[in-house]
Amino acid sequence: MEPFATTQQIYTGALIFARLASLVMTMPGIGDPSVPPRIRLSFAFVLTLLLTPVIAPILPVIPPEISAIAGAIIKEVLVGLMIGTILRLFLMVLATAGEIVSIQTTLSFAQTAAPGIAPGSTTVGTFLGLIGLLLIMATDLHHMFIAAIVRSYTIFPFTRDLPVADAAELAIQTVSQSFKMGLQLSAPVAAFALIVNIAVGLVGRVMPQFQVFFVASPLMVLFGLSILAATLGVVGLVWIDGYRVLLRHFTG
Repeated sequence: MEPFATTQQIYTGALIFARLASLVMTMPGIGDPSVPPRIRLSFAFVLTLLLTPVIAPILPVIPPEISAIAGAIIKEVLVGLMIGTILRLFLMVLATAGEIVSIQTTLSFAQTAAPGIAPGSTTVGTFLGLIGLLLIMATDLHHMFIAAIVRSYTIFPFTRDLPVADAAELAIQTVSQSFKMGLQLSAPVAAFALIVNIAVGLVGRVMPQFQVFFVASPLMVLFGLSILAATLGVVGLVWIDGYRVLLRHFTG
């Protein structure tokens, strides 16, 4: 390989590609399972070629031991997986909101393949997840992904140990924040469903012959989806602002 690239250059490219490949394979959008792995790895390879001249000056020299080289590559893979997984965890906001809305509107049995959330998700959850990915691209938030990649080499330099405790704490905070925000975003539909269920229960007690299922279910679907459509703009704005705050942890 020496006539084409020095050993130091090969080591530099391998370290950068290890972090970028693991990050691109897990980040939202291009890291979704619906995108072929070859496309994701090709994108990571192109990013490696672009970022190598910028990051190469801060890279350490090649360790003399093979074990040290393997350890450095494994560390870079873990850093990329950590960042990409935390960024993907915030999609749970939309998944949680969709699941709650589906349960409250009796649409939880309608399952659809969700590209970025789970193999089997409710139709409403899948719809909200696709809207989230669309908002990321429409608001140029994916540019902050690239900024987070570059900034990660300052926050997690090659000479620093893997911050396992900090990563675990941020992941726990992201999951808890995701569940709380998902519950908040679905609150209008949940409040409507609670009122309707109480009203239907009182009517059922007064009129035992009242066909609760055949009357209440269509109303729940119609008005629940209407409330979701009316609040969809607010849901998107709140979620995208929360995602921007999360990305600032990695972009500074």
